[in-house]
Amino acid sequence: MALVFDFGNVLVAWDPRLLYSKLFQNDQEVEAFLSEIAFFDWNLKQDKGRNFKKGVQELCSLFPHRAELIRAYDERWEESLGGPIKGTVEILGQLREAGYPLYGLSNWSVEKFDLIRHRYPFFGWFDDILVSGEVGIVKPDPRVYELMLERVGKPAGNCLFIDDSKPNIEVADQLGFQTIHFTSAAQLKEELSRRGLLH
Repeated sequence: MALVFDFGNVLVAWDPRLLYSKLFQNDQEVEAFLSEIAFFDWNLKQDKGRNFKKGVQELCSLFPHRAELIRAYDERWEESLGGPIKGTVEILGQLREAGYPLYGLSNWSVEKFDLIRHRYPFFGWFDDILVSGEVGIVKPDPRVYELMLERVGKPAGNCLFIDDSKPNIEVADQLGFQTIHFTSAAQLKEELSRRGLLH
């Protein structure tokens, strides 16, 4: 059995609100800003491989009155990270010790992933990592799962995919993966124990 982990909000906490809460008076202002600039749609294009500088320039041209705040996400991106999710990292370590092949499949800009990859030793525990920005395809596009399977070298039924996004899980289910829709480290531990993968 190979285990395939998503990263954002499974192993590493990520939320642009962590940064923008420092730049606005309250949560309502943050949400209004993210909605106004369609932040998550825009950010997904960086996850698909678009250069961050180009993405920032394009969005600033659409929302010039928000340019400073848009640039802040690029310049202060690391402030959108909340650090490792300790319980999940511990589980990952236990799975590694048990000898399971470990893989990463994450929607992430290559530029930004490269900034922090060396800071978290657990990224070195994976046999291979596929970051969407490398290949220009994001989950839940079935093609990125197929690329992952090529790297793993096992059929989908012999892979357990763990992700916090329901749409990502649904596509993995359709492709024949075993799946766990991640909600917390405690829930993940319970699910893995039930399947006999953790003792």
